[in-house]
Amino acid sequence: MQKRLLGTSGLEVSAIGLGCMGLSYGYGPATDKDEAIRLIRAAFERGVTFFDTAEAYGPFANEELVGEALQPVRDQVVIATKFGFQDGDSNKGQDSRPERIRAVVEASLKRLRTDRIDLFYQHRVDQNVPIEDVAGAVRDLIAEGKVKHFGMSEAGVQSIRRAHAVQPLAALQSEYSLWWREPEKEIFPLLEELGIGFVPFSPLGKGFLTGKIDAGTRFDDKDFRNLVPRFTQQSRQANQVLLDRLGQIATAKGITTGQIALAWLLAQKPWITPIPGTTKLHRMEENSAAADVSLTTDELSAINSALSNIEIQGARYPEHLQKRVDG
Repeated sequence: MQKRLLGTSGLEVSAIGLGCMGLSYGYGPATDKDEAIRLIRAAFERGVTFFDTAEAYGPFANEELVGEALQPVRDQVVIATKFGFQDGDSNKGQDSRPERIRAVVEASLKRLRTDRIDLFYQHRVDQNVPIEDVAGAVRDLIAEGKVKHFGMSEAGVQSIRRAHAVQPLAALQSEYSLWWREPEKEIFPLLEELGIGFVPFSPLGKGFLTGKIDAGTRFDDKDFRNLVPRFTQQSRQANQVLLDRLGQIATAKGITTGQIALAWLLAQKPWITPIPGTTKLHRMEENSAAADVSLTTDELSAINSALSNIEIQGARYPEHLQKRVDG
């Protein structure tokens, strides 16, 4: 698989990574452990070298899974994890105090079966802790060799700029896809200015952009999409028009709708590396193959034309979760 550099940090990753959250958390029952390990190792065999997890995914179960799966190839991969919630529980408040960050590192290193974390993200900006203190704590961990690179997730322009002045960021991770393009407005120009890479999560619109979800789809009771306004039956029905247009372009090219969505992301900037997640081996293979898809100028124009004529329905988060996103 092709490789990309995350900004000017020197951190090289596969053009498409693997978001591991869904194997343990968020989309219904956890995947069988042995199956999940096989999927992660199969991704590596297909050229994926960038794996994303967090202490909050479980909590803790996903880091343990990723650590066991990647232990045999540890020196050939980049592992990203995150800190920032009380007791590692995303249902509790935020906690990015320097002493908590240090405690998270020590615990995550053990679960991940490694002596360093390649990319350590603040999961969400903590309004109670100055971002300079957070960046300073990570800077100290980098000096000690326990962390290699610093990142932030869903952070706003001012927080990014202030943190970067203390400890340069290698990457920002935020939601970005064909149906959520907000980062293009203010975030992308800043990342380009500062030399920071961008890692889109939910690059397939939490599964919607694969074309396998429609107005009649029912989700598991534990699936968080049941709470997302964009996934109400009415919203899915309204947003189907985008899928229909993408499907036409994909069919003409002989690829899938999901591959169109990922290839479009890769075409936006050379420092973008999406991390689609899946629990299915064949879907992981499909996603990884999107790294080899090149969209022509005409195809990109057709996609952009479709996007400009379609208003996506439904908020991307329920209101109580949206408040966690830093402006």
